[in-house]
Amino acid sequence: MRRLMTLALVGSALSGSAQTTRTVQSTLLWPELQGELALKNGDYLLLALRGERTTADGYAQRTLGFDTRRATVAYEHFWDANWSWGGTARYEWRSSSYDLLVPELLVRHRAPIFGGITFGQRLSAEYIIPANTNYLGGSGPKSQFWGRLRVDLEKVIALGGDATTGLALRPRLSYEASTHLRLQKTDNDLDERTIQFTSLRAEVGARVSPHFDFTPWFAYQTNYLVTLPQYDKNGVQTAGGNLNLVYPTVGLDLRYTILPAGGKATRQQLPTQH
Repeated sequence: MRRLMTLALVGSALSGSAQTTRTVQSTLLWPELQGELALKNGDYLLLALRGERTTADGYAQRTLGFDTRRATVAYEHFWDANWSWGGTARYEWRSSSYDLLVPELLVRHRAPIFGGITFGQRLSAEYIIPANTNYLGGSGPKSQFWGRLRVDLEKVIALGGDATTGLALRPRLSYEASTHLRLQKTDNDLDERTIQFTSLRAEVGARVSPHFDFTPWFAYQTNYLVTLPQYDKNGVQTAGGNLNLVYPTVGLDLRYTILPAGGKATRQQLPTQH
């Protein structure tokens, strides 16, 4: 019994020292334009242009009305009806800040489970390369490897015409977790949480025609940080520790698809969150 009490006290002390603060930030707006070229073998090429803007006040230095602009190119090859792999490369411009170049390799699995619902998994690794080395005298972000895992549930509800190309709705729920991959931590590295970012996203895509669809979506995106703890004169922590920054995000994806003559009849068109 004494040992159990001791363990309980130690657990209480540890949970108290690992204080976590959760704060909800201003809503983000993320519109995106996509152009998708479907290849005859069922693969695709993608070009996507996104603007990112916060609704918070005080952001006067914007370009084209956005705090961040992002351009992404992607290619994905389908091995069969369930498995595919591909690569992406994106470039991010941040107003009065640094720019980033991010190549990524991914593997994806999608399969029906029940009731017409498709379960998807997407695993990727990316390398973040700061492109503006003059940011704050060279004190900007360093090159990093990141791993990302996303799972989702999706159902296609045909509203008329062909089941694969006609008018349809695509309700979908996805969850993504990301972590900074480090083979070895040095003494100069900052403390990090095991998971540094998550995104819970709900959407209802609408396929208007074989060539055009759009997807309004809403997400809770969270950054998980470790801040410097602060203590009072009695040694009690009053601030700092683990910090969760939650960003409600509203988005709209608009996609135009170019379909070649004589393309693969069983081609899969992925959700706009590729």
